[in-house]
Amino acid sequence: MLIDYGVGNLRSVYMAFKRLGVEARVTSEAAEIRRAKALVLPGVGAFGDAIGNVRALGLEEPILSAVRDGVPFFGICVGMQLLFEVSEEMGEHRGLGILAGRVRRFSHGLTVPHMGWNQIHQAQAVPLWHGLPDHSYAYFVHSYYCAPEDPTLIAATTDYGIDFCSAVAQGNLYAIQFHPEKSQDVGERILRNFLKVAGYALPG
Repeated sequence: MLIDYGVGNLRSVYMAFKRLGVEARVTSEAAEIRRAKALVLPGVGAFGDAIGNVRALGLEEPILSAVRDGVPFFGICVGMQLLFEVSEEMGEHRGLGILAGRVRRFSHGLTVPHMGWNQIHQAQAVPLWHGLPDHSYAYFVHSYYCAPEDPTLIAATTDYGIDFCSAVAQGNLYAIQFHPEKSQDVGERILRNFLKVAGYALPG
């Protein structure tokens, strides 16, 4: 189930799942999120607007409950950033607080946004990377990055002036900073792997 909170790359993520043979349900209803067997939180744009929409739609508590209850959960781009406690984008904004840490801006001297193809260096073996060579290239578009307090959350890093966290994993929760729907075969493999985690039987 794709969570629709009025911002971002929802249509392109929906089409990426459809290419895999999965007709993802799209919802902005709290009751449907509570019943979901798997959840995807996509997103592009400003953190403050995104979290504001989540709260205005009454989706914060259902999302938190789903993660606590072990529902397979996948955050993409801003959907990853929302999982953290605080973002520093245009002031400070309180996130969902599922993961301890902050969302920080790339330091001065680096071109922002960080946009284009870059490598994902696998920091731990997680189901998302099944069948995916280490140091594969994925497509990024972002000016802010997640800085987890707990380094054991980091599932992958990427080098852009610093080695920043480009993916996290904790139990049933996975999230990536890059865009799988724009990352061709690599992105397709990652989406396929998440669907398998969520219990979908797919070929390949």
